[in-house]
Amino acid sequence: MKPQHAIRVLIVDDSGLVRDMIRDILESDPGIVVVGEATNGMEAIAKVTTLQPDIVTMDIEMPVMGGLEAIERIIAENPVPILVVTALTGVRTAFAAVSKGALDVIEKPDISLENVRNLIKKIRLLAKVDVAAHLQTMRKQSGPVAVKESASQGGQSSGRIVAIAASTGGPQAIYRILAQLPAGFSVPIIITQHIAEGFTQGMVDWLNMGTPLKVVVAGHGDVLAPGHVYVNPAEHSMRITEQGMIILGSREAGQVYHPSCNVMLASVASAYRKGAIGLIMSGMGDDGVAGMQAIKAAGGVTLAQDAKSSVVYGMNRLGVERGHIGKVVALADIPAELMRRAGIA
Repeated sequence: MKPQHAIRVLIVDDSGLVRDMIRDILESDPGIVVVGEATNGMEAIAKVTTLQPDIVTMDIEMPVMGGLEAIERIIAENPVPILVVTALTGVRTAFAAVSKGALDVIEKPDISLENVRNLIKKIRLLAKVDVAAHLQTMRKQSGPVAVKESASQGGQSSGRIVAIAASTGGPQAIYRILAQLPAGFSVPIIITQHIAEGFTQGMVDWLNMGTPLKVVVAGHGDVLAPGHVYVNPAEHSMRITEQGMIILGSREAGQVYHPSCNVMLASVASAYRKGAIGLIMSGMGDDGVAGMQAIKAAGGVTLAQDAKSSVVYGMNRLGVERGHIGKVVALADIPAELMRRAGIA
């Protein structure tokens, strides 16, 4: 028998097989109960109102009404945490759902133990989010940051680099940061975001739609260039050399988080030292904390997204509590802070 305080989940997917699989996975946890199912977005809107779930799992491509429209309606009328559960074929559209108010995106699960654990962990974390308060914080945005005339022509980055580590809640926050940075941002940016294999290109395509910077999937041997944003591919660890070259490696045995924020940040600390600008953002777990410690020890800048604007105040919280963070910054203020630290604003 489920406890009275069990997390109440509404599953939305047009495939009965997928709904059954998600139900079986979630109800294997004694603290989770599936209170209903919907086969399309229209049904989902109605059932959110009548069932009052704590969280909704939402497919994107469905008949009658798709997930994007349903998410927009639910967030506007009856805000509730939404986790997009999608097939790889709909990855780019799935990330657009984050702009509509969904909190995270994961691949439709199979029966592997890792996927089962990941889905349950996401449900437990996201069900706690106060969506209305989170959206209010996310909407507090500054305009694009002014860039110095001398820096607007691009050129060399003066030995500086911006390294961003993020997990759950990271994509929408990163999107908003990049949207406010000008084309003249002459320091390369590298991002390690915990993400499922096969999802990186979809995230990159989505990020490119909102920024004047060029966002690419990091490639082995790429040399960092000003005005470019390099996203760590999910299936590889990423290191940066003193020459500003990207080195991709295999996922290390026993590595819990992937891709690894610690591996990337530690390499940046070693290669750039005082020129490293590290930013640890929303996310669960402790990945990135040791990497931020390395950047601080090397004399670099260490920043953390604040609690209020974080979907999950986890990685960044630990960085702050362990004394590795020089400054905690609200999401709306991060672009200006990066400009200042990079010597551009």
